[in-house]
Amino acid sequence: MLNFLARRIAQIVPTLFFVSVLIFSLQQLLPGDPALVMAGEERDPAVIEQIRQQYRLNQPIPVQYVYWLKGVLSGNFGESLRNKMPVRELIAQKLPVTLQLGSMAMLIALLIGIPAGIVSAVKRGTVWDYGANLFALWGISTPNFWLGIMLIFLFSIELGWLPASGYVPLTENWRASLAATIMPAFVLGNAISAVLMRHTRSAMLQVLESDYVRTARAKGLSERSVILKHAMRNALTPIITLGALELGTLLSGAVLTEQIFSIPGFGKLIVDAVFNRDYAVVQGVVLVTATVYITLNLVADVAYILVNPRLRGWTHDRCRPARCSHRAS
Repeated sequence: MLNFLARRIAQIVPTLFFVSVLIFSLQQLLPGDPALVMAGEERDPAVIEQIRQQYRLNQPIPVQYVYWLKGVLSGNFGESLRNKMPVRELIAQKLPVTLQLGSMAMLIALLIGIPAGIVSAVKRGTVWDYGANLFALWGISTPNFWLGIMLIFLFSIELGWLPASGYVPLTENWRASLAATIMPAFVLGNAISAVLMRHTRSAMLQVLESDYVRTARAKGLSERSVILKHAMRNALTPIITLGALELGTLLSGAVLTEQIFSIPGFGKLIVDAVFNRDYAVVQGVVLVTATVYITLNLVADVAYILVNPRLRGWTHDRCRPARCSHRAS
């Protein structure tokens, strides 16, 4: 297990390096001159030249990358061109918002999608199966912006139960915070739960037809034990993969949903940075998002081993190619 983690972490380092190179290189292809953007309406050549020297924009691109990478490794992502704040502080302000919203949305998706998929597979061909598939079709087909507007109209305008927009930190008032984020979390979790339901149903149907499930039933085990202890555990592998990817998407920011509910998360931050040509913010947010994706993939790999005991022996006993060829000879 520890050797497996060490190998996976060793793969993360070069991956992040190439991601950083890609982010910095693509940033250079964006139209516009950062020095002119920072100078604003004052296009004095002396001011522009001073800005180029201050931010090393007159240096070759590889030199600029080296200075940027040194800053990133020390926790310095640069300074926002728009509000003159360190990018690290902006990320620290927006990341908790996105973490809360993404976690709530994922929890809603898991609580709805996985049970619906299991019931649909177990009750295949019944009204329960048709109802679960109808729900999945509705969840996949419903646009998030339309569902968000309808929820605001119903629960905020007509019933007055929930606030229509805004965000309250959990540390200030946890009840107001949950009230402000439950609707956008449901909007995001609704679509993900539909996808999870379809994948759970497909995985469960495949597992329920396997030999060891038939053997467990032949031994006289209860249907509940067969489904929960044998079938579900072996069907979780593709669900873990999908869940990790969807959670990474949520943590990268949900642009439309955040705009509709006026939530100051990662999605709104990256959109504002792109429109304002705030290069340092774009680089910092994209790099953090890529790091989150890679980390979630590592967590998913560890979850595979914890869920499926057979993989523990595989990761422990797996030999290197040179050693395997030596044994074969």
